[in-house]
Amino acid sequence: MKKKKLVVLTGAGMSAESGISTFRDANGLWENYPVEDVASIEGFERDPKTVLDFYNMLRKKYKDCQPNEGHKVLADLEKYFDITIITQNIDNLHEKAGSNKVIHLHGEIAKNRSTKTDQILYDIDPNHPDLHVGDKAPDGGQLRPFIVWFGEAVPMIEPAIEETQQADIFVVIGSSLVVYPAAGLLGYVPRKTPVYVIDPKPVSTSRYDFQLIQEKATSGVQKLKKILLEEEGFDE
Repeated sequence: MKKKKLVVLTGAGMSAESGISTFRDANGLWENYPVEDVASIEGFERDPKTVLDFYNMLRKKYKDCQPNEGHKVLADLEKYFDITIITQNIDNLHEKAGSNKVIHLHGEIAKNRSTKTDQILYDIDPNHPDLHVGDKAPDGGQLRPFIVWFGEAVPMIEPAIEETQQADIFVVIGSSLVVYPAAGLLGYVPRKTPVYVIDPKPVSTSRYDFQLIQEKATSGVQKLKKILLEEEGFDE
C-alpha cells in the first residue's frame, strides 16, 4: 500500500529542547548579537570577520547538540508515512535523528559556500572547521557559511513548495509562521489536506481549519503520532 505523504515544516521551537536557542527573540538578538549584524548580507559586507567569528562560535556550540524526542519520533514515523521535512533550522538534528528527506530553507551550519555562488557547497573540514577572512573557495571567492541571510534569495523554496502541494497531511512544528517565504507555504497546502500545528503558544494562520496541539515539540510530536496512527488505522 502506498504511504500517505506527510510534509512537516519545522522552526526554531523544534530544536529548542535540544539546547539550541531560537533564531530571533523578542528583542532582536541572536546569541546576544543584533540579528542585522550577523544574519544579513549587509552585515557580512560591513564586517565579515565578526560574522565569520559568530558562525565559528555557533558551529562549535551546535556540534554536541543531540536530537530530542520530537526529532526521533518524526524519524520513526517514516515507517508509516512518506515524510518530507522542510526546516527553517540550520542545524542537522533531523538528519542525526534518522530523517531521510530534509529540505533546509535557511541553509546548513555544517556547510560552506563561496561568496560567488550558492550552487556549490562544501562540507566543513573537521580538522579546520573555523572560517577566516581570506579563506578562499576553489572559484576564488571568500568562503562563508551556507546560511541564507536576510536580503538573500531562498534557493530551496521551490522544492519546498512542490512537496507542500503534494501533501496528504501537513504539520507545522515550532514555527512562528511570520518569516517569509516559509510562512507562505501554508498557502500551497491542498484545501482538503488536514493541517496540524504544534506550538506551546496560541497560533494564528492563514488556514482556519487547522488542529492546534498546544505543546512543546517533544510532547506535541508524540501526541501527533498517536493521532495520526489512530486515524490511519496503524498499530504501533
